[in-house]
Amino acid sequence: MQTMTTTRLIEDLKDPANAAVWSAFDERYRPVLIGFGRKLGLSAEDASELSQRALAQFSTALRQGRYERGRGRLSSWLIGMARNIALDMRRHIHPREDDESRIGRVAADVPENEHLTRVWQLERDRVILERAMVQLRDSTRTDERTLRVFDLFALRNVPASEVARECGVEVDTVYVIKNRLTKRLREIVQDLTSAYDEDN
Repeated sequence: MQTMTTTRLIEDLKDPANAAVWSAFDERYRPVLIGFGRKLGLSAEDASELSQRALAQFSTALRQGRYERGRGRLSSWLIGMARNIALDMRRHIHPREDDESRIGRVAADVPENEHLTRVWQLERDRVILERAMVQLRDSTRTDERTLRVFDLFALRNVPASEVARECGVEVDTVYVIKNRLTKRLREIVQDLTSAYDEDN
């Protein structure tokens, strides 16, 4: 599968009428933003709102010419927008406090930029792995039991004997499944990761 690079995606986003590319952008970044919001302590509902607001703000910034690839990475823009939105949302949790104490406490609860970048990368990688597993199932027509064996043994590090017992297969089969599917999963993950590579 060939996935649209970040450079191509951003270029195509400059056409506001291109609904397909906006949909692809939304599909790529919304789940990362939701996971990011959850890691900042927001509820599922608030994290979903954060993702909606961040994507809308980015759309506005792009249309108004405020976002330029040469002035910052896309992930940095989205992280900054999401951080500010999270701060704003968390300020409203305790509306009766005076502004100074509320803002100070909320700002103290939000991690520094370096930590936020790590959180973003972890969420991005989680989304990539989830999508890779779906593609692995679809592209290899692997049955659910085989995928369960692979998930438990290769991804969750459950001992082979326990996986074999739980899934009703031989221990040798557990190792064969891991070896067969690991190579294909790596290829899929590499392809999906390249879509998020901001140097492309």
